[in-house]
Amino acid sequence: MTKFAFKILQFALLASLTATSALAQQQRPPITGISHMCVYAHDLAASDNFYAHILGATKGVDPQNPAGTRYYFSPTQFIEVLPLPADHTISRMACVAYNTADANGLRLYLHAHSVEGVSELHTSTDGSRWFDTKDPEGNVVQFLQPDRAHPVAVTSEPISNHIIHMGYLVHSRATEDHFYRELLGFRPYWFGAMQPDHVDWISQQAPNGHDWLEYMMVGGDSTTPLDHVNQGELGVLNHFSLGVKNMEQAVTTLIQQDRLSPRHDGPQMGKDGKWQANLYDPDGTRVELMEFQPVAKPCCSGFTASSPID
Repeated sequence: MTKFAFKILQFALLASLTATSALAQQQRPPITGISHMCVYAHDLAASDNFYAHILGATKGVDPQNPAGTRYYFSPTQFIEVLPLPADHTISRMACVAYNTADANGLRLYLHAHSVEGVSELHTSTDGSRWFDTKDPEGNVVQFLQPDRAHPVAVTSEPISNHIIHMGYLVHSRATEDHFYRELLGFRPYWFGAMQPDHVDWISQQAPNGHDWLEYMMVGGDSTTPLDHVNQGELGVLNHFSLGVKNMEQAVTTLIQQDRLSPRHDGPQMGKDGKWQANLYDPDGTRVELMEFQPVAKPCCSGFTASSPID
């Protein structure tokens, strides 16, 4: 290699390293809240009755997957129901997804921070842009940038128009914190447990909103042993929550309109001081109705951020 060619190569490498360093230091695009959860269903008709009738969501086509169906609670929040695959595991959660203002910018941000398994950027038939990756425990995590120029019309009257949190099984808080807190910027909100000196739930709000992720801890310092996590327990752990302003009114509506799911429990006061009630879809995925604001003192810790208000 000539001296001139070597200088050219040095310059190219320096330019590449400079660009990579600048990218790594760029500001992370906003993550504004929850987009959706993907769930598997063994009986699509039964799931349709649950999501469209019992929860009252607006049924729509799935721009990401022609085999799926979306059930909208608002123009930017929905549940994606997918047929149960032949090679399924005991989990009925297929993905979790968060809204972002810049899907491609966030994708480049994750690449710059050496996150492995980040997919290509996709554009759905509705104009939204999205990509997916996996968190350290193997959960498929999508980031979706809605096409706000063509919002989805919610034509029904759902029991709630706001998915306020999603929860899913976590073995290692430290491992997940590296992804969600250190890299993505999720913020502490509340933690609690069924018994003193344990930690069962760790809630962390989206970086640029009030929706939150709830670590459902198993093993270690939690009160749920690893060997208790069967399909039924996993359906309780992997869940999503719909915010309601008044629990009595919400449950009364479900009763009066014959919309209670066959399996349900509550209302009861949660450990976080908020009224809650649980419904379960035909595959055992828990849907937690929860009042937006606490009405009693929470156990274990105080809230360290504002709660969603509607």
